Amino acid sequence: MIQENLTDLFAFMTVAREGNYTKAAAQLRVSQSGLSRTIKALEERMGFALLIRTTRSMRVTDAGQKVLDAIVPRFAELEQDLEALSMLSTKPSGKVRITTIDYAADTYIWPRLVPLLKNYPDIQIELINDYGLANIVRDRYDIGIRLGDQIENDMVASRIGPDMTMVIVGSPDYLKINSAPQTPQELLKHNCINLRLPTLDALMPWELRKGSQEVMIQVDGQLVFNTSYQMLNAALAGFGLAYLPKEMVEEYIMNEKLVGVLNEWSPTYVGFHLYYRSRRQKSLATSLVIDALKLNPKLPL
Repeated sequence: MIQENLTDLFAFMTVAREGNYTKAAAQLRVSQSGLSRTIKALEERMGFALLIRTTRSMRVTDAGQKVLDAIVPRFAELEQDLEALSMLSTKPSGKVRITTIDYAADTYIWPRLVPLLKNYPDIQIELINDYGLANIVRDRYDIGIRLGDQIENDMVASRIGPDMTMVIVGSPDYLKINSAPQTPQELLKHNCINLRLPTLDALMPWELRKGSQEVMIQVDGQLVFNTSYQMLNAALAGFGLAYLPKEMVEEYIMNEKLVGVLNEWSPTYVGFHLYYRSRRQKSLATSLVIDALKLNPKLPL
């Protein structure tokens, strides 16, 4: 009975996480009909509904959410403990799952992982770009990468990059036709390239700072993307102004392919940090990845 319940509870957790039976069945490598029967049998044994299903949607019931709150941390701890057993091996191996955003992945993570992966071919990396601020315990990540002020207090964190300054840029061709804004409010007259944040299901506001003055502008424009590199490409192609990390666009500014505007309003944020669960026993593979990603201690914080 215990084994049956554990298997079925894991199946329920997977369905809830994926949001539908098709994706969950593919991940569990079972048929959709078989998975549906498993959940129904679990509901019958527990005596209450876990999921409410219609032809168009599915949602977790209140009772089902209480079950998830109880089992997700326990499954995460079990998986982490099993992964930690790889430390008994002298040969680092296993999968390390990392959640981040595209800019941090390209600038800080991938360049530092390349030599590590060449030296340890049995280490597997799953690098997921996500602006949704994933919960690394619930979503079963080993490491998260975020700006320093976005990390929960109960996590262990280490800096992987310097502070990040955001700038507004446009192509010379765009600015020939559209006069550069002189105040933040004039951005409302421009074609601005937006980033959609899945966490809020909204467009990211442009936060500007000049000394003690702070302004939050909700801009509008023809294009909306969900990655910063798409925004960069659109700005280079002359489709409008983009709000991007300074380090990402410096080369294009030097080559005169982009021009900065409202430079005195550029805000600076605490740089990217890696973080992981403080109570977790890390595998050898995870420890090696963490060490590879940490900022060189000789660099200033």
